[in-house]
Amino acid sequence: MTERPIDLHAALRTFDDLWSPRVVARVNDHDVRIAKVHGDHVWHAHDDTDEFFLVLDGELSIALREAGTERTVVLPEGAVFVVPRGIEHRPSAPGGASILMFEPSGTLSVGDRHDDLPAHVDATTGRPLPPA
Repeated sequence: MTERPIDLHAALRTFDDLWSPRVVARVNDHDVRIAKVHGDHVWHAHDDTDEFFLVLDGELSIALREAGTERTVVLPEGAVFVVPRGIEHRPSAPGGASILMFEPSGTLSVGDRHDDLPAHVDATTGRPLPPA
């Protein structure tokens, strides 16, 4: 990590991979990750941690399965949402989006339980940003 400010929009320009979070900072034992997203992620759940989403640009939908029902929350640019631990969810961005996530370091991007992974979804604990 660095002791200099990080321009998130400039950091997003350093990579093109979709659904492949990059770690831009660490806060105590948590990662601050950014990602470019387009289309659907996979249904997954994080058994032991909540997941924080902030939409930097575009629009993100998050489908949620809880208590035998399914609902979708829509996050426009600038919106935040926290998926509680253990809740199955599937982020989606039909028009594309850039997002910031905050979660414990080492948390797998596809959770502890997930559907089969398509080729466009990276199962990672966060990749470093490319060198500036």
